[in-house]
Amino acid sequence: MSVTASGRKPTLAAIARMTGVSTPTVSKVVNGRSDVAAETRAKVLAALEEAGYESPTQRRATGAPSLVDVAFDAIDSDYASTVLNGILDYAAAVDVEVVLSVTGSHGVRRDGGGRDDLGRKAQRMADEDRAGIILVTSAFTESHLAAFRRRRIPVVVIDPLNPPPPDVTSIGATNWAGGRAAAEHLLELGHRRIAYLGGPETAECNQARLHGYMSALMSRGVDVDPSLVIHGKFRVEHGITGLAALLSQPERPTAIFAGNDAIAVGVLREARRRGIHVPEELSLVGFDGTALAEDSVPALTSVTQPLRDMGRTALRTLLRQARGEKLDSHRVELATQLVVRESSASPG
Repeated sequence: MSVTASGRKPTLAAIARMTGVSTPTVSKVVNGRSDVAAETRAKVLAALEEAGYESPTQRRATGAPSLVDVAFDAIDSDYASTVLNGILDYAAAVDVEVVLSVTGSHGVRRDGGGRDDLGRKAQRMADEDRAGIILVTSAFTESHLAAFRRRRIPVVVIDPLNPPPPDVTSIGATNWAGGRAAAEHLLELGHRRIAYLGGPETAECNQARLHGYMSALMSRGVDVDPSLVIHGKFRVEHGITGLAALLSQPERPTAIFAGNDAIAVGVLREARRRGIHVPEELSLVGFDGTALAEDSVPALTSVTQPLRDMGRTALRTLLRQARGEKLDSHRVELATQLVVRESSASPG
């Protein structure tokens, strides 16, 4: 397995350059379209034969490896690297090659080159006969997804910030159930003033975790205090500023449910700076179950997402789509699990 297309048979774009015709014309010949002149068709077929070109259908039929794209906003978190490792695990098992790209936050390239045009990327993928793309990014829009759809390129989105169209397959976790489990754990310990430091307010996964938290509180007759719900980015910095904001209130929370482990680590850092002991004076639960949770001091109680399995499932599902298989559902949710460690305890 590799992360480039080196060593593969010539692409449609390469055949087009060899024959002096357009890539769409070569594609028409490969797909048996009739609207190509006989002379042009003969020239393209001869070039295809000479180059030993195999169409995606032929490669799948003969068991040859496929080439898939995976796009991330960035790979600068345990979340992203764990998902990627799951994708690569499955790719190695089924002899699939992976092309990795990083779009940058909200689609802005890190080299300063402006917005990464996923529409142009879709055309390039079609020209090179790639099997499909996995998006672990907030950069895609309806128009970008339409660009892949028009070219019949399968797309799978992992844990999207915004819900994709119903016909686009997405892979996620049981965020609502995980949010409820986190809040229920703190309630069972005796906490009643429980804050939620979440991610972006409109993000689908954040909303699900928030509603799970609210459901748990309401089921125990505990009012949801809006002043204890603070949204921000899924970053360490939000945990730092969020805890500062909560501590400025007249009545401080005794426990915090953080929307992800990075936010929880920020809470731990700010608590340590202020001399607040966790969990003796403040209990804390994170979400994701990354290495951050295990390595933090104290070790973080966290709702574990099966991130590696999410990566594996995304690639498995993408390859099924590429083979033309019918999917039972366009939304797959894998189960979360609360793992209790050292950061949560009964209120002092």
